[in-house]
Amino acid sequence: MLRLYTHSACLHHHNGPGHPEAPSRLATVLRALDHDRFAALDRVEAPRASREQLLRVHTAAHVERMLAAVPEGAVQRLDDDTVLSPGSAEAALRAAGAAAAAVDAVFGGGQVHRAFCAVRPPGHHATRESAMGFCLFNNVAVAAAHALAAHGVKRIAIADFDVHHGNGTQDIFWREPRVLFASSHEMPLYPGTGQPNERGHGNILNRLLSAGDGPYLFRELWEGDLLPRLHAFKPQLVLVSAGFDAHQRDPLANLCLGSEDYAWITAKLVDLAKRHAGGRLVSTLEGGYDLAALAASAAAHVEALMD
Repeated sequence: MLRLYTHSACLHHHNGPGHPEAPSRLATVLRALDHDRFAALDRVEAPRASREQLLRVHTAAHVERMLAAVPEGAVQRLDDDTVLSPGSAEAALRAAGAAAAAVDAVFGGGQVHRAFCAVRPPGHHATRESAMGFCLFNNVAVAAAHALAAHGVKRIAIADFDVHHGNGTQDIFWREPRVLFASSHEMPLYPGTGQPNERGHGNILNRLLSAGDGPYLFRELWEGDLLPRLHAFKPQLVLVSAGFDAHQRDPLANLCLGSEDYAWITAKLVDLAKRHAGGRLVSTLEGGYDLAALAASAAAHVEALMD
């Protein structure tokens, strides 16, 4: 069974007029999943992340700053891209809480083997100490750390196919050999990190794509390099940073993928989870800024997760 976690609070985080990371992104994804072929989804309201869950991956100072009250009608700009609004704290707590709850669900011994967290703000740029790149808390990192601490997992794979490098996830798990982080991303592009020589303790795998690259090179990179490394690691849990901004229509990047490529990589990751992790896979929404492309890609991703 595939469980869908989301919460209406995630629609009330606002970055300001014209900002690409807008509530319409999540609304578009939810509309795309409101279709007969997704009727079997087990839809659950995302809980709030606990302070304990957040402090496993973020400093206390960072957590306090993200949860500080912002006056009604005001915004606090953290950098050129990242904003706190009156609804941001609740949205961020629900986004991170969805990821942790999804981990509990797939380890719960029931019928839930996979989960998709349709939430925002995204997370993979948030480092241990700072918000950046539209991200407040690192949702996928919260999920991984929760699996390590609460479920005694020894090997976790994080697959990140967002077009931007997940620098925050890399930062948090740089010295954690129980977590293997595998990322494909466009270079050069924000945030400028993610070179192949950034390897942590051998648990960081960064692979580069260039502007104009399309399905053949993307699939070759994963099939010939990253997926074999992930299989060799034999993860007990597969986590996915599901960014859909490598799509050819996306305005913030320059790759040429289509929704069928997201269906392909998702099926490969489901196979990874089935072979090594008892089917356990948790995916959380990251980027994707063309609404039509995001809707089609997220739907393809979820359909493949439903297997």
